[in-house]
Amino acid sequence: MQAQGQRKILVGEVVSNKMMKTVSVRVDRLMKHAKFSRYVRRSRTFLAHDEQGICQPGDRVQVIESRPLSRHKRWRVIGILARAEGQETRRTS
Repeated sequence: MQAQGQRKILVGEVVSNKMMKTVSVRVDRLMKHAKFSRYVRRSRTFLAHDEQGICQPGDRVQVIESRPLSRHKRWRVIGILARAEGQETRRTS
């Protein structure tokens, strides 16, 4: 159990940036299958706030839990760990 006041930090890959100031981030995890005792990759998609609009699909980003920003958005991008290959940064105006 986390101590009070600790926010979760996850690492995932940007799947979509087609919304204004919002990116869709896929977070993968490995879980052990109960019957076959093999590790299976499970993923979940979160909507995260990207204030500058600089995240591109394929980027590896770090997101932190935050207060509700909209109906489905409860995460904020705090850093880009690795850029997608062959992508240029995009600025929203």
